[in-house]
Amino acid sequence: MDKLYAFEVKRAVVDDIPAIIKITKDAFLKYCEMAGLNYDIEALNETYDDVKRDIEEKEVYVVFIDDEPVGAVRVELLGNHEAYLSRFAVKSSERNNGIGKILMSVVDKAMRDAGVKYLRLHTGSHVTPLIRFYYGRGFYISSVENSRGYPRAELVKDYTVINRSLTLD
Repeated sequence: MDKLYAFEVKRAVVDDIPAIIKITKDAFLKYCEMAGLNYDIEALNETYDDVKRDIEEKEVYVVFIDDEPVGAVRVELLGNHEAYLSRFAVKSSERNNGIGKILMSVVDKAMRDAGVKYLRLHTGSHVTPLIRFYYGRGFYISSVENSRGYPRAELVKDYTVINRSLTLD
């Protein structure tokens, strides 16, 4: 039988940096559009060295379909059983195909393996599709702040509650 579809998620390496930059810019241009921003956010101004540093210091994952990179995410382990998720990005042509869900599943497994109890992230509080996506993955809004000039929700995933509910079923 011929191979019809090859899907892979792996830890990022230096060779993935150009693809990570491209995917991140693509996704965050859409984010700016949905949030009504002026396109001057950190994610759009990252350099090769910024991404390289993240690969060295954080957990960075890349999703490939048929050897083409289509998604990426970064997670910083903060100690004290906490982590911070950033630059969650799926190529616009691949959205609504389950890539984000699978990428988040990989993050969940990595966080559980690392003993993380609380995973945090920020996203535009009025970007409904993103809020729905994160709610569907077990996050809740912890607070809303305006430090970057627009309302950003801090979302939290509490793995201790999720793990407890799994053992009660």
